[in-house]
Amino acid sequence: MISRILAVVLVMFAGTASAQTFVKATGEEPTRKLMSADEARDWQAVGRVNLPNGGFCTGALIAPNLVLTAAHCVHDPYTAQRLDAADISFAAGWRQGRAAAHRKVRRVVVHPTYQHQGKAEFENVGNDIAIVELDHAIRNTAITPFERSARPSIGTKVQVVSYAHDRAEMPSIEEPCEILGKSMAVFVLSCSASFGASGAPIFVIENGQPKIASVVSAKATWKDQDVSLGTSLGTPLQELLKELSLDESVFKRKQVSSKSLSEQLGRTQSSAFLKN
Repeated sequence: MISRILAVVLVMFAGTASAQTFVKATGEEPTRKLMSADEARDWQAVGRVNLPNGGFCTGALIAPNLVLTAAHCVHDPYTAQRLDAADISFAAGWRQGRAAAHRKVRRVVVHPTYQHQGKAEFENVGNDIAIVELDHAIRNTAITPFERSARPSIGTKVQVVSYAHDRAEMPSIEEPCEILGKSMAVFVLSCSASFGASGAPIFVIENGQPKIASVVSAKATWKDQDVSLGTSLGTPLQELLKELSLDESVFKRKQVSSKSLSEQLGRTQSSAFLKN
């Protein structure tokens, strides 16, 4: 079992200053920044999930209004409470202070069995995924949501596109890294990881097209090697999408207005309305 020989070092990547990026034995950074607009063009659907107090994670569009990221990203690292959707935003294709599209968040749904504990737990990695629903869909021909890949095998070459605390203003790509091991719902990858990279999509190239096979959850040591851990997007993603569907009816019921008809029609102004 992978869990018996794998020591999770750190899972909370949504911070900023104290982490160090993995460096390969050569002493070189394992990632390279996508410096030009041409290099970044194919990755516009990857963006920053901006969190309160200046923190961020990485996320990727899987539908015009849905961003896939890590579940631990949408929890307060100190209180373990779920963050308010109103305090989160998504900046697709973020580069040097500008986004290809920027959206506020309507709601957040996490995997139904995810239990945030504020610390590394191998058992949580397999369901460390969340969907951030945007308030308005991104309908831009230059920003195409990614399809999902079938479950890859050990030895498969993958690519990771992410933001991190030391490369917050433009995306970086790591290619190639590979899948070193896997359990039912967790991949062990040779890819690097750092603060901000949580939720980053892990891509398999199929017929020349990048497809999401996993999401970065944690970094770890495995067989005395620095690795990152990714959540499988097979059954866990299907369970999350089902939760999203079930949550929709509850969410809509919560939106029933308590205002009078005249207030709803805008004939009077209230302090609550003005705050919006």
